[in-house]
Amino acid sequence: MPKITRRTLLKASAIGVAGSQVPSFASTFAVAIPARKGRIRQSVSRWCYQKIPLDQLSEYAAQIGLRGVDLLQPEEYEVPRRYGLVCSMAYAGGGDIKSALNRVENHAAIEQAFLTNIPKAGKAQVPNIITFSGTRAGMSDEQGARNTIAGLNRLKKIAEDNGVVICLELLNSKHDHPDYMCDHTAWGVRVAQEVNSPNVKLLYDIYHMQIMEGDLIDTIRQNIQWIGHFHTGGVPGRHELDGTQEVQWDGVMRAIADSGFKGYVAHEFVPTADPLESLRKATDLCDV
Repeated sequence: MPKITRRTLLKASAIGVAGSQVPSFASTFAVAIPARKGRIRQSVSRWCYQKIPLDQLSEYAAQIGLRGVDLLQPEEYEVPRRYGLVCSMAYAGGGDIKSALNRVENHAAIEQAFLTNIPKAGKAQVPNIITFSGTRAGMSDEQGARNTIAGLNRLKKIAEDNGVVICLELLNSKHDHPDYMCDHTAWGVRVAQEVNSPNVKLLYDIYHMQIMEGDLIDTIRQNIQWIGHFHTGGVPGRHELDGTQEVQWDGVMRAIADSGFKGYVAHEFVPTADPLESLRKATDLCDV
């Protein structure tokens, strides 16, 4: 099947928010869901389920014991709350994968977007908003780190004032996002340490970091204080968390839970089978 990424799906038109009369969708899936242990607060990334209206995805997510929906736009922040969920990670205008904080010329626009959207996120009880480093495009990692630190220092008070965490995402530059700068945990941790705010952390994407580094459990244990959010995705291919994948997901989840992490782990894989069944199975697997 063709390679599908968050970037390509986001180019599609957004599905409109359903009206007040939302048809029951999850109720058609009569599955027995065990009581969740609750050690991992799981959520689901919206972009992987674009063909399912957001209200219906939220309804099903609540039915199977998820706690949130990831990667929503400002006009969507409130939708998961209809079902007892939160938007666990939001877009708020933090640049994009190719062009963001490692270039100072982007800082003013990101600041203006955050001044508009982070208060909306705080009001909707959104805990996290996403941002990126941008690509190198010939820039040294040292210069990029200094620029990113300067940008986050400019932005952190907006997050602090609204009780929201800015999460800088770690992505792989080997396959999916060539030349992306924040492609190793050490670079991201150095940035977070120097900014030194409880409201600036990393989005540790397990799929991406398995490709770039491996050594997942030790890396997570050593850097958990700088991690604000996790994403899943099977390696290789970013598909289901199943026996075709190389990550031992239950072991990684136990390490996260044992660390005392209180944030969210969002499923960000592209289903190849029945999407809702795949999401339920992933939720079961990660409920440790």
